[in-house]
Amino acid sequence: MSTEDIDIEHLRGWIGRERTLEDTITPRLAASLAAILDEQVDFANGAPAPTGIHWCLCPDIAPMSGLGPDGHPARGDFLPPVPFPRRMWAGGELRFSSEFRVGDRVTRISRIDDVSVKHGRSGSLCFVQVSHRYEMPRGLALSERHDIVYRQMESAPGASTAPAPQTRAARRISVTADPVLLMRYSAATFNGHRIHYDRDYCANVEGYPGLIVHGPLQATLLLNLSRQENGGAYPASFAFRGVSPLFDGQSFTVNAGRSSPLELWVADASGRTTMTATATLSSDASELPTVPA
Repeated sequence: MSTEDIDIEHLRGWIGRERTLEDTITPRLAASLAAILDEQVDFANGAPAPTGIHWCLCPDIAPMSGLGPDGHPARGDFLPPVPFPRRMWAGGELRFSSEFRVGDRVTRISRIDDVSVKHGRSGSLCFVQVSHRYEMPRGLALSERHDIVYRQMESAPGASTAPAPQTRAARRISVTADPVLLMRYSAATFNGHRIHYDRDYCANVEGYPGLIVHGPLQATLLLNLSRQENGGAYPASFAFRGVSPLFDGQSFTVNAGRSSPLELWVADASGRTTMTATATLSSDASELPTVPA
């Protein structure tokens, strides 16, 4: 299938479509994410929630009969029915206004902002841009831009040649990408995408050499590191982009430089960059929630 085979005007008819979902940050959900991040915290109502909790909220919950072959809910409801079978988390940007706390009732208002088709080295790509607003009774907590990319199954997944950032790592954390980590994060986010747990599907259907580490999990680790480098405060803004798949069966590193804005990246065991991020640090860390450094 090529770009000429896609009815882009039909897909762009989804622009402006909105959806509102509600969820609650329970102590169990907060404790589950903290355990995935290897943090030992006892969460009670009113305690600050762990970094990245918003990606555990308001998941797409569809019955088994409503799932597509990749384990995601079938397309054509909120998200447009893009005909390309491979779906990946391309990146996004976060702007925090306040903190999330355990016990918070959160409303997420989502909107399709753009649908576009491009031709890259790996073939035709369809990008869907979604905006999310996370609101609580005390006001807006977070504005998020979420970029999703779809591509053809025929295109070989291949490793990216993205070089490591020129900035030297001032801080580096090593993480083991094993199936248990991926399973626990899929469970915490209610993510049924088979590329994260079904090795046969990865190899025989999508042609990957291993299970894929979630994009939002990598972004959560980078965001957490940016907070630690920012005296525990959320950055004023956090933009990230996936540049290559990260596979299980290896240790990978989460890295931060010394520059301002702060440059961050994830690298696999060979040093290949899989995700990059830029954090604009707050000039007044006291105005934003903190985590232990």
